[in-house]
Amino acid sequence: MLSNETISLIHLNMIQGVGLKTVQILRDVFGSAERALQATPDELNKIDGLTPAMRDLLQRKPVHYPIERELELIEKYGCQVLTLYDAEYPSRLKEIDTPPIVLYIRGELTSGDSLSLALVGSRDAKDYGRKASYRLSYQLAQRGLTVVSGLARGIDTAAHRGALESGGRTIAVMGSGLSFIYPATNTDLAEKITASGALISEFPMETTPKPNNFPRRNRIISGLTLGTVVVEASNRSGALITARLAGEQGREVFAVPGEIFSELSTGTHKLINNGAKLVNTVDDLLNELPRHALSQIESTASASQIPDVETEPAPQVPTVEKRASQRASAQPSEIAPPPDLTPDERTVFDAIEDPSSHIDTIVRTTQLPIGQVSSVLLMLELKGVVQQLPGKQFAKSG
Repeated sequence: MLSNETISLIHLNMIQGVGLKTVQILRDVFGSAERALQATPDELNKIDGLTPAMRDLLQRKPVHYPIERELELIEKYGCQVLTLYDAEYPSRLKEIDTPPIVLYIRGELTSGDSLSLALVGSRDAKDYGRKASYRLSYQLAQRGLTVVSGLARGIDTAAHRGALESGGRTIAVMGSGLSFIYPATNTDLAEKITASGALISEFPMETTPKPNNFPRRNRIISGLTLGTVVVEASNRSGALITARLAGEQGREVFAVPGEIFSELSTGTHKLINNGAKLVNTVDDLLNELPRHALSQIESTASASQIPDVETEPAPQVPTVEKRASQRASAQPSEIAPPPDLTPDERTVFDAIEDPSSHIDTIVRTTQLPIGQVSSVLLMLELKGVVQQLPGKQFAKSG
């Protein structure tokens, strides 16, 4: 049950143009947001810190839809609402210059989420970037850190999946209200995040994902965490905004080096040239964390279970003939699929024959579209159960 003060802060947050500074002035003068919403024009006119335009806004209280509708949506989607003045509000986020007045939450925030890192990067990431993001987040979550990102395509999606598939926690900070999942292709992923972490937003529930919302939400991504890791970003990437904000907030900034001829490496290499810490392995991240954070890190799993991004030795891929010879001289054994595969991943995995299968053969066997097969194969690679050989051949890892 939301208190009257929380409902009043939600109402103020819905009035476009009313920000943190105005809310603080109103609470200082009237003692509460609830009383401020009841203020008369004469009372508002006596407040020196308010401009005429702001006084007009507070008198008219224009919102896109009624507060009653907002409360219905909060209940419908099972959201928790925290305000800046609540004890449960994330303490690290309170430290930034302009913390959100209101946080909408689907799922659960825990005290352990204060031990977190953000992973961000290009929406149009290449396989290299997605693998790096997945593996780093997997390893971080194994060590007990929460992975924070923005639910976008590419690097963000790989980061959330890596954390979830390691059995860890992840938080997605939205650039829309929580009644809109954007992109829609990540709807299933968003539900998994809700069950093993949280979706959060400062925007009213029916706010659509407008372009100018995303730079604003980036301060929350960096503000929640101990540091921000940028994986694949061009010079125009919004991930650089998150990195800049992290630096301004006194948080660590990391960058994963990329391919020197790729446009998606220009932003990350620029960060490294400007002092961001270069990331080769997950230990490069952990060793830069504050001492109090290091003492909390769980060491229950070894990071070597997922290969390091840059120090991973090149796989020794035998030729098809050599694999066939090895198979003939040894007792044949069927490689069993891991138990955590999705139905599509299991279908594609089962379609790969020993010693290897061409992607066209896999498409014919599964009767799935080639784009879907390519996507599933990539996820199987990220999980370490399939490896790609030269010539678009794929083999089971065993």
